[in-house]
Amino acid sequence: MSADPAARPTVVVVPTPSLGNSTYLVGSSSEAVAVDVPRDAWRVAAVAEQHGWRITHALETHVHNDYLSGARELRRSHGSVIVAPGRGRYRFPHRGVDEGYSLGLATGGLVARATPGHTPEHLSWELQDGAGRPLALFSGGSLLLGGVGRTDLLGPQHTDELTQAQFRSLRRLAELPDAVRVYPTHGAGSFCVAGDGDGPPSSTIGALRTWNAAFAATDEDSFAAELAAGRTRYPSYYARMAPLNRRGPRLLGGPRSPRPLNAIDVMAARAAGSFVVDVRDRRAFAERHIAGTLNVELGDSLSAYVGWLLPFDAPICLVVDDPADEIVAVDELRLIGFDHVSGHLDGGIHAWVAAGGEARSYGTASWRELPAVAAAGELAGERVIDVRQPYEWAEGAIPGSRRIFLADLPAELDVLERDREWMVTCRTGVRAAIAASLLDAAGFRVRPVVDGGVASLPPGELESPG
Repeated sequence: MSADPAARPTVVVVPTPSLGNSTYLVGSSSEAVAVDVPRDAWRVAAVAEQHGWRITHALETHVHNDYLSGARELRRSHGSVIVAPGRGRYRFPHRGVDEGYSLGLATGGLVARATPGHTPEHLSWELQDGAGRPLALFSGGSLLLGGVGRTDLLGPQHTDELTQAQFRSLRRLAELPDAVRVYPTHGAGSFCVAGDGDGPPSSTIGALRTWNAAFAATDEDSFAAELAAGRTRYPSYYARMAPLNRRGPRLLGGPRSPRPLNAIDVMAARAAGSFVVDVRDRRAFAERHIAGTLNVELGDSLSAYVGWLLPFDAPICLVVDDPADEIVAVDELRLIGFDHVSGHLDGGIHAWVAAGGEARSYGTASWRELPAVAAAGELAGERVIDVRQPYEWAEGAIPGSRRIFLADLPAELDVLERDREWMVTCRTGVRAAIAASLLDAAGFRVRPVVDGGVASLPPGELESPG
């Protein structure tokens, strides 16, 4: 490490909003280390180049369950050395390390701290200055800003053991000085978070002691209760990520160019088993869309809900507003291993109709209609499907509404009455639009609330199912 006790590395955050995650570049002189790189590693490399840094090492905190790692992309493009938990059972060349391993920088260093809990092999990386004093902690899926990394992703048979390990890891991290900054990988929008994922991009050990309830827990029982209360449902594609990350995801090399498909190509692809995913705005989709297609808007929910609702790595054709949107959508889907997107419908829905393809439409609703529905109670509520998560229903739901979480909807279609029009709602309109497209494809009459949802109503107009 540097002999200069005042030396301090520079930390740059590279967010991946669609996953609710952050990657970190730790720059020192002309070099940098990257922590927890997503599969589109060229995006992280571009940020490093803007700062004049060469990425010498790609560090992993754990075997990721929510996305595919880009560490191997950096090794191929930049010759970066992959440094990962030695107990991670990776099957590609890497430097396997554990507690106490030190990686020297020109201005300070990074030291591995064993923090099992989110996963058994988990490491956090302590950033130190030139005198060996702790400056920051790259905590991966251990200590997060509003909660901690969930401990149930490896199945119920491991949850209790990992919860106990997570508690011990956090007690150890609590011994760090108050001023140490905390930079977690998982944050708002990540299903890996147990607790409230909202918060600033970083915080400090001292601040988290005061407002992170899980971090403040003083005994295992209260800690376990806090984790259990903060768990949400998580996408089914998670089960595929860890095995692929251990083996090493297929290398991509960079973003790809748009691939236009004519309407006949898309028809043939559908006949051969491809799914059509329409990533346009929910209102445009409602106005006119290809019959039987899934609407997941291009945005932070795309990868999660495509990965949740379609078979893993299913072949996909896209409907987009602009060919450039295909590039964005493909990059998002490849983050979770959906590598077989054949291209986009050239000319969009107009070309589809011109080629004789069937199109459908349905109406939309506003959140301003919901107070009347809530006031009518069960009689009107029975026409409403609430597709939010169960923990959201407990915070308040429209009286009499049918509560079916979005991911469970395909399996519940047979129990829904077809002699009525279903108003579909969530919190913001994103999930309601996805659910409406599923219901429309199954032949139901639907009207999604597209500009808000249940959260817009006063608590006094809602019921708590208990």
